[in-house]
Amino acid sequence: MEKNTTHREKVTAIIPCYNEEHNMKEVLESVSFADEIMVVDSYSTDRSVEIAKKYTDFIIQREFDYPSTQKNWAIPQANNEWILLVDADERVTPELKSEVLEVLKAPDKDNHVAYWIKRMNHFMGERIHYSGWRNDKVIRLFHRDKCKYDNRHVHEEIVTEGKVGMLHSKFYHNTYTTFDAYISKLNKYASWQAEDYDKKTGKLTPYHFIIKPFWGFFKHYVIQSGFRDGVPGLVIGYVQCYAVFMRYIKLWLLRRNRK
Repeated sequence: MEKNTTHREKVTAIIPCYNEEHNMKEVLESVSFADEIMVVDSYSTDRSVEIAKKYTDFIIQREFDYPSTQKNWAIPQANNEWILLVDADERVTPELKSEVLEVLKAPDKDNHVAYWIKRMNHFMGERIHYSGWRNDKVIRLFHRDKCKYDNRHVHEEIVTEGKVGMLHSKFYHNTYTTFDAYISKLNKYASWQAEDYDKKTGKLTPYHFIIKPFWGFFKHYVIQSGFRDGVPGLVIGYVQCYAVFMRYIKLWLLRRNRK
């Protein structure tokens, strides 16, 4: 495992996972430069843990409830103050690795306690350049004691006690395995979002079931130029419409204590 700690802060790479055997080898190899690798497993039933053991002894397990709580539970257990959190479907590119190591020579420059990292997104085997994913970015390099995730169930974000910088290099990100798996993931997210939206959504009307889903498609496919991404862009527009519709269907069911 490659580690050059000369004149830089040490970093812990955190990899959350559940049944990610198809991703584990590549994601763990992409963070092999980290001084410590922590795998946060949600009691996988596949070979995820078996594969992880080839790369690290630091494997902790916890029943999964929501992404934010899982990550907030794991982060304080890191032995280094700086964290690089990488989802199993992401890869640290060689360019990003070099930039992270350079930044860690003075990570709190300009009082930065965290850094945004952009993502090169792929879907259905194609690089997505538009479709609302063009400027996708996440806070993933951050100080352990000055950052934590908010309490949203979906699309959780880091809350920082200080300034956030921006890295130039990007993650490689491919969240797609099969179309059926992707739709299953959207359904799960819709259930979580229903709980978040219950707190801020008034009476459900045709606006939520018709206008908002249509707007989701129109925004991604037309306004954000999804049509330029070909068939994958069309699919992204459609599934965004579907995801919004399912969010409010599940909220309607939630308010009636139904499934």
